[in-house]
Amino acid sequence: MSDVTLSPFEILARYERLSLAHASDTQEKFEAPGLWRGIGYRAGNRPLVSAIDEINELLAVPTLTPVPGTLPWLLGVANVRGNLVPVVDLARFLFNERTPPTERARLLVVRQGAGNVALLVDEVFGQRTVDAEQRGQAEREEDPRLSRFADDRVSVDEQWFTLLSMNKLVRAPDFRQAAA
Repeated sequence: MSDVTLSPFEILARYERLSLAHASDTQEKFEAPGLWRGIGYRAGNRPLVSAIDEINELLAVPTLTPVPGTLPWLLGVANVRGNLVPVVDLARFLFNERTPPTERARLLVVRQGAGNVALLVDEVFGQRTVDAEQRGQAEREEDPRLSRFADDRVSVDEQWFTLLSMNKLVRAPDFRQAAA
């Protein structure tokens, strides 16, 4: 049957059926047991991935207002939809390497206590899915700068990612103490 003989409503209904048929297959893949989903990103030269439910939002870097008397890794505060959010240079906090301002730099907004904190990263790779086999082949994170926030490293798409826990990071006493 040609689309020419169908009414606009019938064409839309057909598109909806095709879309739902495709979406249901995708949904099963994402909800399959043993799959872990995260957001991949880079801080310094280290590829990291954090659980998708630990990251509230991804943002382009807005204008920052410096906060005097803070450690160098606290870049300042940003106005995010009327809320002041502290912005931390993640690479500088973890590795003492400043994140250069580029078009690819992004903020990962994560919950910290009753509010949010934004982490500046060099770039975001997007969603990464780790299956049970990949988790079984994980290696221990040996870098002491990361091992207190991450237990394992996994290979995803032929690249090793450290599984960084945002919950452990934002609870760390040195992360919570930004005064110089």
